[in-house]
Amino acid sequence: MEIGIYVYALTLGLLSGTHCIGMCGPIAFSLGLEANNKVKYYTQNFLYQLGRISTYSILGGILGIVGKSFNIAGYQQYVSIFAGILLLLMVLLPGKNFELGGNLKFLNHFMIKVKMFLGKYIQKKDNTSRYLTGVLNGFLPCGVVYASLAASIAAGGIIQGMLFMAIFGMGTFPFMFITVLAGNFIGIKAKTKVTKVFPYFLALLGIIFILRGLEIGIPYLSPPKKALKIEKMENKGKSCCH
Repeated sequence: MEIGIYVYALTLGLLSGTHCIGMCGPIAFSLGLEANNKVKYYTQNFLYQLGRISTYSILGGILGIVGKSFNIAGYQQYVSIFAGILLLLMVLLPGKNFELGGNLKFLNHFMIKVKMFLGKYIQKKDNTSRYLTGVLNGFLPCGVVYASLAASIAAGGIIQGMLFMAIFGMGTFPFMFITVLAGNFIGIKAKTKVTKVFPYFLALLGIIFILRGLEIGIPYLSPPKKALKIEKMENKGKSCCH
């Protein structure tokens, strides 16, 4: 089941590629990479993408801490169900957008700072600035990233959460990398087709997390509670050996 979760993370990233172009494309187009120096051109593009994925991974690890805490307390199944319901709500209530921050002043203040520094680093041409531009870009509000972060809570722990978001980020990599190189090359029809498919996949992922939490005995998808208890006992026994 764990491998299946990461496959879904990668697919989620791949399907959200055109959405990422719409949200992050203007920033990518503003990087102003120098095409006459091919090595620098590709290196800085890669560093920008790496910066985004770094932020996604860190955020996934932070939420993984939350998921791990519930796991230790014996509430992991409820976290999985909650994450699944949240994903379904994002599909059923798309107009709500689940904007980060809302009326929370400290988060709004943080976003203002992020945008200020983003504008500053975009103007610079060195490798460090390109990486930091990507790092800051990763903090900008995005419904697709929110959906992935919600899923990362149920991944099972800090490392699992980081890995989930890193794989999601790698899924967005191809579209974004090519976008920086080629500009806005994807037609409106192609974007519309992918946009129509994406909610169905997100709903499927939500259902999978709910089934996983219900522990109703579906092989490789929703193992019975008894099986999970045996696995925990075995892991506990191994941790006692030296």
